Amino acid sequence: MNVFEFLGGPDAGAEALIIVLLPIGCILLLFGLFSGNERAPLYRRMEAVKAHHEKRGSNAAQISIARQKQKGSEIKFFDNLLKRVLPRQEVLRLRIERAGMSFSIGIYVLTSLLIAMAGAFLTGTMAGAPTAIAILTGITMGLSLPHSILGWLIKRRQTRFIEHFPDAIDLMVRGLKAGLPIGESIKTAGQEIPDPVGLELRRVTDGIRIGRQMDDILWEASRRVNLQEFDFFTIALSIQAETGGNLAETLGNLTDVLRGRRQLKRKIRALSSEAKASAYIIGSLPFIMTLLIYLVNKEYLIGLFSDPRGQAMIGFGLFMIFAGAGVMFKMVKFEI
Repeated sequence: MNVFEFLGGPDAGAEALIIVLLPIGCILLLFGLFSGNERAPLYRRMEAVKAHHEKRGSNAAQISIARQKQKGSEIKFFDNLLKRVLPRQEVLRLRIERAGMSFSIGIYVLTSLLIAMAGAFLTGTMAGAPTAIAILTGITMGLSLPHSILGWLIKRRQTRFIEHFPDAIDLMVRGLKAGLPIGESIKTAGQEIPDPVGLELRRVTDGIRIGRQMDDILWEASRRVNLQEFDFFTIALSIQAETGGNLAETLGNLTDVLRGRRQLKRKIRALSSEAKASAYIIGSLPFIMTLLIYLVNKEYLIGLFSDPRGQAMIGFGLFMIFAGAGVMFKMVKFEI
């Protein structure tokens, strides 16, 4: 008995679905195992600085974190179930906060379950796949689709944050030169600069207003924003609070650095756009031609999916397409 008979018989749709999912899973596994980070020492150093300041956190910061951990689903049944299924809910909650969303983990899990059931239903009824394949497809969609959408929202929010953050620092510098304290300068920037920068600065101002230390609030915001640009800002304020110095000059130099990083990122994006466009065009051609051939002569193409040699060729071709796309993606991705 081969794998197709075990999963529900020699169904062409099921075989094609397996051929599509297997190479993608192999590629993702390989990149997850072998993708390295050349700037890992720098990141470890920044995490060490963050850990040093988190150890000095006040009781108010610990109470705030404890309240965030206690906030779960609005449904008690889901809240009890999630405590058993998801022991590290703080990681998922932090991703939701980074995306700028306010829904609970229970809503996220409910959405994932609905997507999984919809994917399994559509795969089993419309595609005619066996039950095992439909369940596997539904689970894959339920786990990957919400995670990918949340990651896209985080990336979009971080991009908007980087666009407006240098302007916020410039506004703080002008306030400092005018004689305002740093707290009032942050408050003014939070009122004038659009979100998400303004929202994070207003949270810092609200924390200072209730009596918390600015250093602790900034490190919490840095953990929530998860951007090197904001880490630089937090480290600059922390060092200035301990050693003193001209804060306006320090923040002015930081603004120049942030604008230079943003300009370099845009230049890299412009230079790599040709390679990305080529990857999109070349990678989509096999699928477009397959669809055109299917529309013109369906019987001519079905033999490729029903014959074992054709299935092996499709699997190898998909593996090479995704491998080439992954290599090109790594080539145009630079750490700044």
